[in-house]
Amino acid sequence: MSLIHLSVLDLSYNSLSGEIPSEIIKMQSLEDLNLSHNYLSGFIPTTFEQMHGLLHVDVSYNELQGPIPNSKAFVQATMEDLRGNKGLCGNGRGLQPFKHISKRRHSLLVYEYLECGSLRTIMENEEAAKELDWPKRLNIVKGVAHALSYMHHDCSPPIIHRDIKSSNILIDSQHEAHVSDFGTAKLLDLNSSNWTSFAGTYGYITPELAYTMKVSEKCDVYSFEVLSLEVIEGKHPGDTISSLSSPSTKENIHQKDVLDPRLPFPERRILDDLVVVVNLATECLNADPQSRPTMLIISQVLSSKTSWS
Repeated sequence: MSLIHLSVLDLSYNSLSGEIPSEIIKMQSLEDLNLSHNYLSGFIPTTFEQMHGLLHVDVSYNELQGPIPNSKAFVQATMEDLRGNKGLCGNGRGLQPFKHISKRRHSLLVYEYLECGSLRTIMENEEAAKELDWPKRLNIVKGVAHALSYMHHDCSPPIIHRDIKSSNILIDSQHEAHVSDFGTAKLLDLNSSNWTSFAGTYGYITPELAYTMKVSEKCDVYSFEVLSLEVIEGKHPGDTISSLSSPSTKENIHQKDVLDPRLPFPERRILDDLVVVVNLATECLNADPQSRPTMLIISQVLSSKTSWS
């Protein structure tokens, strides 16, 4: 049988090396491609963008680098499908510029237009907030978690955003979340103490920045959980943060106190998922940065202990 007519091709664990051949475009009937756990290197061919029938791809645990092709299979790839390639960029629900304009005095990055605007804009609009139901909100939380996990654990060097907040989360027409505004982002030097100047937004920044300028990925972890609670409550969770941070008061928090009253009370399955998010918040808002879980752990928990997709 000719390889050209295959719909499924699994070449994982074959010790393949070198670059992925651009001739793969000839396999137009291919729907599922697994190249994981090999020694493939170099850039992923842009010819994948012309393979419109390809639905799923797994290139995890290789030595690939460079941008992710703008094809359905790669854009919709999960973190697990791309994990283990330290040089890959352009995935994880980070907003990617598609044009760079350089003038004599200014440089501009042009980004894709996302129809629904920022998460903050949606939350401040009564009708738009009502359309963002519980499954959509939970999916936004999960999407941001995956993006930050990718930035912290799959990029080399790791990227710390430093300004995670609702106005920096953009929502597309499918209600998928995209992390934007990397103006204050910092590349983490694993061989340095990473002291830095102040960056972030009050209400989202981690408490330890009040007395130290040492930045770590745990700064994003704290901001992420503030954002998660905001998604659930429909507003900035100032009082809830104070209650969760205090052992004497967090037990007295009732479900209705942290749920956006503009939405119907969730069914049991969704409510259980919301409880997972709130429980994570309790750990992530810990005053001790070292006691907070990593974004990788958070992403894994949200994937394994929740039912939404």
